[in-house]
Amino acid sequence: MRSKVILLLAIVMGGITTFLFFNYMKQFDTEVVMSEAMVEIVVAKERIPANSKLNGTLIELREVPEKGLHPQVITDLSYLEGKYVTSPIEAGEPLLEHRVQTELEEQIFVSRKVKDGYRAVSVGVNFVQSISNLIEPEDFVDVVFSEEISTNPRVVETTQILQKARVLAVGRKLIAASDTTEEYVEYSSVTLELQPIDAVKLINASERGNIQFTLHTRLQPVKSPPESKE
Repeated sequence: MRSKVILLLAIVMGGITTFLFFNYMKQFDTEVVMSEAMVEIVVAKERIPANSKLNGTLIELREVPEKGLHPQVITDLSYLEGKYVTSPIEAGEPLLEHRVQTELEEQIFVSRKVKDGYRAVSVGVNFVQSISNLIEPEDFVDVVFSEEISTNPRVVETTQILQKARVLAVGRKLIAASDTTEEYVEYSSVTLELQPIDAVKLINASERGNIQFTLHTRLQPVKSPPESKE
């Protein structure tokens, strides 16, 4: 009987000792974490799909221990201004420098310029068809189609088949000239962003006859001031 009491007391004392030990270690670990240097890093608020342009609704700053951080982790929100992610980023995941790029880098790939539901299609052009090679990426053009419908007498029918099509590239140039000092380079093709049905229409027209572009203005219309009521 006495031996059972001693055994029970030993078990109870062992439990108390274990509890006190773990409680002490937990307090020690908390003190170590609190003594570590902390730093704010940029993380994703939610899942960010590839090729998304970053903004304040997608990212936030979060405080984490500085020890063991990846050397490319981004700590400044302003660094990401106007940048795109190159691959999906999960919610809570830190943003790294090699996972983002500028708009200029983004435009190296024409496939990343094409809006969802549209297609990029190129057609050959000569100097006159391209308005003396003056069309630039991000311009808007109408497409005019001319077809010979009779040879004797010669009759040519001309119609406008597409309106305000966005220009993605001219030749291999995907970015418009930034100033007048940029070296002039001739090109022999223009790439447009079109809905699939319009892409087929353009290809068919280029096979049947001649196409030519007319250029839209980039100037915004000036609004007339409202008339004063007397």
